[in-house]
Amino acid sequence: MNSKYLKGVGHLAALITVVAWGGSFISTKVLMEDGGFTPVEVYVYRFALAYFLMLALTFKKILSNNWKDELQFLVCGVCAGTLYFLTENYALKFTTAGNVSLLSAISPIFTTLLMAIVYRTRITKGVVAGSIACFVGVALVILSPAIALGLGFEIHPFGDLLALTCAVSWAVYSVAVKRLLPLYNSFFVTRKLFFYGVLTALPLFAFQKTPYHFAELFETPKYLLNLLFLVIMCSVAAYLLWNEAMKLIGSVSTNNYLYLQPLVTMVAGWFFFGEQIYLWGYVGCALIIVGLILADRWGVAPGSSNGGH
Repeated sequence: MNSKYLKGVGHLAALITVVAWGGSFISTKVLMEDGGFTPVEVYVYRFALAYFLMLALTFKKILSNNWKDELQFLVCGVCAGTLYFLTENYALKFTTAGNVSLLSAISPIFTTLLMAIVYRTRITKGVVAGSIACFVGVALVILSPAIALGLGFEIHPFGDLLALTCAVSWAVYSVAVKRLLPLYNSFFVTRKLFFYGVLTALPLFAFQKTPYHFAELFETPKYLLNLLFLVIMCSVAAYLLWNEAMKLIGSVSTNNYLYLQPLVTMVAGWFFFGEQIYLWGYVGCALIIVGLILADRWGVAPGSSNGGH
């Protein structure tokens, strides 16, 4: 099939995924703030239901080809599941939402650096320029209300460190899954990710001190609908598309789309909650788009596949 067509499909898959993930903050907010669900609950319910849905679609092959791959799937499940979501959600308890969003947005930069170290991919000027433009754009999108209202940027060491851990864990997943993607189809990879994500979170779930809210899902349709959105669109569909995108356009190019996530969240906040968009937010949007174009057009070194397969 035409390589340009496949590349276009990869970009579209990454874009759709980021739109879904940007909207996931809205559903998570409804469950946690309105419904009283804990971060562990939201995560376990979401990934467990996603796993059983994937198992129904791919039940013929359960184990990996060997134990080395199985251990690597464990790393993927921990980094893209348990560690990523729990550090992100708990970071919100110890620092501001703006800090969490901004520090989490460093993930593509960590991915680029790890890919260069582990797979010896070359970091081009296009990637550097694009990453800088995107990150500045993300900072403007996130901090635009504070800039407009004259508020300062607060530092909360413990919460900010959790947010950075979240960013690093996603980068480790992106590097770890690179070797597995050519060996297994995306359905199998995604199902394994959900399985180990849930398995490693169960101890935290079992010792939760507050009451469980599983019954509320069936008593209040709003909560069930938001959870189903997280399961079907933000977990099953999104992770399948994301893994396919990494196959088609590479880990670095795919992860650069994460810079769009704060933009999507900003628009969703305006649409659903009437949150104001300030001038610097629009400037940030423009910089993110310019950065993505720079990284894509001038980000591939001669003879390199930008981390792809």
